[in-house]
Amino acid sequence: MSARRHVAVVTPWYPDAQRPYRGSFVQAMVEATAPGLDSVDVYHLDGWAVTREPEKLARVRDLQHRLLPRALAPAPAVAGARLYRLPVVIERSREHALHARRHAEWLRVALDGKQIEADLIHAHVPMYGGYAALENARPGARVYLTEHSSFLADVLAQEEARALYDEILDRSAGLFVVGEPLHRLIEDVFPHHAGKLAYIANPIDFRVRRPEPPIALRRWLSVAGLIERKRLDHLLRAFAECRAQDPDLRLTLAGEGELRRQLLALTSELGLDDAVDFIGAVEPGDIPGLMADHDLLVHTSRHETFGVVVVEALAAGTPVLVTRSGGSDQVLEGIEEDAGALVDVVDDPSVFADAYRSLRDRYPGKVDLDRARDHLRAKYSYEAVGDHHHRIWFGDAS
Repeated sequence: MSARRHVAVVTPWYPDAQRPYRGSFVQAMVEATAPGLDSVDVYHLDGWAVTREPEKLARVRDLQHRLLPRALAPAPAVAGARLYRLPVVIERSREHALHARRHAEWLRVALDGKQIEADLIHAHVPMYGGYAALENARPGARVYLTEHSSFLADVLAQEEARALYDEILDRSAGLFVVGEPLHRLIEDVFPHHAGKLAYIANPIDFRVRRPEPPIALRRWLSVAGLIERKRLDHLLRAFAECRAQDPDLRLTLAGEGELRRQLLALTSELGLDDAVDFIGAVEPGDIPGLMADHDLLVHTSRHETFGVVVVEALAAGTPVLVTRSGGSDQVLEGIEEDAGALVDVVDDPSVFADAYRSLRDRYPGKVDLDRARDHLRAKYSYEAVGDHHHRIWFGDAS
């Protein structure tokens, strides 16, 4: 009789009612890897910042110690998994090693001193989920890590955090990275752990596809946070330049962030109020349909660990015009012109506008969306990503 396959997932990020898109890639990974498993337990360690004032902090910690063990009750989750949500109270600090210790501490309290029962643990974000998993794993359990963090360079810039990350890698069975930029960073800082690194992307839903490809590339879509790194001011200026030649162009911005007010003001300044729609954050499950309702995904980000939205667009049958942000380059390697176009990250919006005009002029005859989609499906579909994990975890596909 084969051994029972019980996997635990430990993560600082997972969707909830208030933040339905935060950690959606972790939820997708659970859904992708669940087939072929007997049971999955997900421990969501949700960080709550609290005061550093000693007396108040002591009261908060005392209450947390008394209440947390009573709160460990499962809720149903995707693919039949059991979800445990645990608040992790952390005194306000930029010290990543402190955050790691608190994640491990409060998981131990929630488990009431017991250990995670699974013989295999998949921990997301090594500094937080990984350390918590290792500190609470049963003897002999294998802990695999996945790194998604766009802020990893900041973590490794802290001496104590860098030393702890080294320890985490040393104790783990392996580390998956979702993009080549993260792989290079970790290998450069920890060359002695290079043999533990493997590239496995986030899974993408290929089930929703538009019935026909776009006729013309007039309905632009951006799915991105309204933050500086995404360079949406750059996108708005490029869009304004293109729309001056084609008044039928429209742009939808899906996302929220700290720059919303400034971007709304810039939209008005550029005379685009009737052409640009700010629709806010979108539920992850609605993104494939949103992609299929537009003609072109546009993405102007400066840096990405993995080009999730690029794959999502092509999975829906929508071409892309995106910057060489690290993750996008890797995703589109070998299919650049079939998928749409890649643009260098430069500070001149006219370069992006020129790239759009060039793509528009060769579309659809010199674009092969079917080839691009088939290429990506073989690498990034739920089935492909799930099988990749199972081959490493158990020596066979799911």
